[in-house]
Amino acid sequence: MYEGKYPHKRYRITLEFLQKHISKEVKILDLGVENPFSEIMKTEGFNIENTSGEDLDIDFKSVSNSNAEVVTAFEIFEHLIAPFNVLREIKADKLVASIPMRLWFSSAYRSKTDPWDRHYHEFEDWQFDWLLEKAGWKIVDSVKWTNPTKKIGFRPLLRFFTNRYYLVYAERA
Repeated sequence: MYEGKYPHKRYRITLEFLQKHISKEVKILDLGVENPFSEIMKTEGFNIENTSGEDLDIDFKSVSNSNAEVVTAFEIFEHLIAPFNVLREIKADKLVASIPMRLWFSSAYRSKTDPWDRHYHEFEDWQFDWLLEKAGWKIVDSVKWTNPTKKIGFRPLLRFFTNRYYLVYAERA
């Protein structure tokens, strides 16, 4: 999945943020198939179940039928054509979600081999805030961070100073 580039910093920040806002006793629905971070959440004692890989632009059953108290969505919404629709279908009152932010110096990510591994959206923070607000969510807390690389060049230098990820804790408005 990460081609030898395990995102340690992103996982550490995300886990600390999750632990700050979500009790381990509540049931969590994690949007997306099981992945390395959902395994970390389980190891840390969170009660989590994942969706099954269905197209969340079209099929909301796993979301609308869930009795989870919290929904997590880590780097999922950028892959959807219409994330507003699934955000409206969430029955839980709490949401923890992260997105890769749009970088002015880099085009949107697109895998040439995996059609599921493409970004339809790369949001600016205000766009994601607005999407959540329009879908009925109120942001309670958020954090942004950079994602430097160990490469040489102008764009790698910019990654030291430009926020790449945005993580929010929101409650149903």
